[in-house]
Amino acid sequence: MANRLKWHERWLARLPADRLLTRLLLESFQEHRWKYLAASGAMVLVAMATAASAWMMGQIVDALSTPENRGQVMAVGAGVAMVFTFRGTAMYIQAVLMARAGNRIVAQKQMQIYHRMLGQGVAFFNTNQSSDLLLRVTKSAEAARRVIDTIVSGFIRDLLTLVGLLFVMFYQQPVLSLVSLVVAPIVVLGIQRILKLVREVMKQEMAGLGEIIKVVQETSMGARVVKAFGLEPRMANRMEAAVRQVEDRNNRMIQLQSATMPLLDTVAGLAIASIVILSAVDIFGQTPGTAGQLMSFVTAFLMSYEPASRLSKMRVVIESSMIGVRMMYELLDTPQTMLENPDAVPLESGPGAVALDKVSFAYGNGEEVLKSVQVTFQPGKTTALVGPSGGGKSTLLNLILRLYDPTEGAVMIDGQDIRNATFVSLREKIAFVGQDTFLFAGTVMDNLLMARTTATEEEAIAAAKVAHAHEFIEKLPEGYDTAIGENGSFLSGGQRQRLSIARAVLRQAPILLLDEATSALDSHSEVLVRDALENITRGVTTIVIAHRLSTVMNADEICYLEAGEIVEQGSIGELLAANGKFKALYDVQFGGQTSDI
Repeated sequence: MANRLKWHERWLARLPADRLLTRLLLESFQEHRWKYLAASGAMVLVAMATAASAWMMGQIVDALSTPENRGQVMAVGAGVAMVFTFRGTAMYIQAVLMARAGNRIVAQKQMQIYHRMLGQGVAFFNTNQSSDLLLRVTKSAEAARRVIDTIVSGFIRDLLTLVGLLFVMFYQQPVLSLVSLVVAPIVVLGIQRILKLVREVMKQEMAGLGEIIKVVQETSMGARVVKAFGLEPRMANRMEAAVRQVEDRNNRMIQLQSATMPLLDTVAGLAIASIVILSAVDIFGQTPGTAGQLMSFVTAFLMSYEPASRLSKMRVVIESSMIGVRMMYELLDTPQTMLENPDAVPLESGPGAVALDKVSFAYGNGEEVLKSVQVTFQPGKTTALVGPSGGGKSTLLNLILRLYDPTEGAVMIDGQDIRNATFVSLREKIAFVGQDTFLFAGTVMDNLLMARTTATEEEAIAAAKVAHAHEFIEKLPEGYDTAIGENGSFLSGGQRQRLSIARAVLRQAPILLLDEATSALDSHSEVLVRDALENITRGVTTIVIAHRLSTVMNADEICYLEAGEIVEQGSIGELLAANGKFKALYDVQFGGQTSDI
């Protein structure tokens, strides 16, 4: 699967930007076409009003040259007021509609990316760094909006405004207009040169932003390790290098984007100088025209500078933003690593029997972790999985949770292949407590109710009492309403583990999976939780992974896994009598020796 994802990314990276751009526009305009059509209509009015304002400058000059004609002066004054009021209103409507459509696109793209992430299996998150995913959710969606806004504004408002002003220029002074346009090819050639540099700079800037996010995440999540090993200087150097890289790329990007300004200013200055000189002489036997015509022409020429400048930079903005758009579609188009069967049906009710039928499994590197495992976990009984690290115990639980699918064989619950079951019905049947306890930012009660949203607070408190978590929760500043910080950072390791166990108790599922559930507990807490687990596992199909045999001495059955195979299976008494690998492990842990497990 990892190779498949890498192939897809290489393929998408080679996809022409024009195809990605077309796809983005079609997706966005389809749903927001009415907002964009209304905004486009307002932009047309802005363009018309801008051209009209340039035209009115000639009328103003002619009117001021004959002040005795008060009727004409009043009419011109009223016309100017109306044109500018009309233009301002149209610009307001355009800005509001574009902002609403743009904000909606950002929100939709972010939710599309997030839903795509939620639909991925665990393998996807193992091969993608969280900093990279965060960058794609935030920056990529903003880049998509920037591209659309630039195209809509450029092709409608700026282009039409420029066309309208050119019309005024040619109508008032056709010869001078032709002279002013001679320099246009110079601008085009300069822009093409700039575009070649923009793409590479933007890629490097995105990489730098990803490194900044990664360093901040590692500093936050690994604060204790950073402090314990005195890694502050090293982390500071990493952050400084990343920040400096982004700063340099931003400066370079500003230089490239701003390079059009001196280019246009120089060209415009030369054009204006030429116009001023030529307007004073006869050209091809033609007179320069009236003062009003010249003023209208010069006004239209000067006003055309702003839309022409935006149009000249449009390609630069689009090219720089397309890096983010490409990153967005790389994630949206990544093949999902875990899909629900289109014909999936809810699991039928049953006692909770779990069976692995000749199950084999290998991760992306191809090395088999489980090898044709054939085992049945009896309903209502507790089965312990023991054996050396790397034997496949946690992988076995992951397959039951359907975080991965076996490469061969099938995982069955009550005789039903879980690949044919809906995700909702499968997860409702299973409660899980892992050795790496994860809690959500929020209150204690919020975290408990995550297990079963329909549960009452009284049921949540009862579950906490079963897990021996109620006592420490009551001592918190606000009890069950106490905020516990990111991943329960305000709680001790034992408190987080007991809260996680309480969450599993509240789940009330017929199958309970425990992966080193007492690993973070002190001896006193372990005894309390072990007693609690004995109560909650009665009548529940329980599968326990344990390295310390003291936590599974009351298990109904024990499976010894080694190198992906079940090499011994039976009750504790039977395995001790067999004098095999379990007996050797038992002697190590209870005979005063040191275990390597």
